[in-house]
Amino acid sequence: MITKEEIEKLADLARISLSESEKESLRKDIDGILEYVGEIKKAGDSTSEPWEPAVQNVMREDLPTTKSGEYTEALVSSAPKYDKGYVKVKKILS
Repeated sequence: MITKEEIEKLADLARISLSESEKESLRKDIDGILEYVGEIKKAGDSTSEPWEPAVQNVMREDLPTTKSGEYTEALVSSAPKYDKGYVKVKKILS
């Protein structure tokens, strides 16, 4: 069970001010959340079967579709300034 002092410390860390009724309401809400998390932990103990997600990843494997450097010259030459395969840009840091 979370105490009023812990709620005040959390409010101080979050830099918010709470009225006494808000502190009590928040204390009840956090207690409910912590109780629910405790039930989830109990459900996932070592005696139960391992959990498997219902949805499987159906994305394709990320494989290259073109040869390396196939479009490099076309892309570099379309830049306003380029030299020896590199795009020239204005220096912005000194």
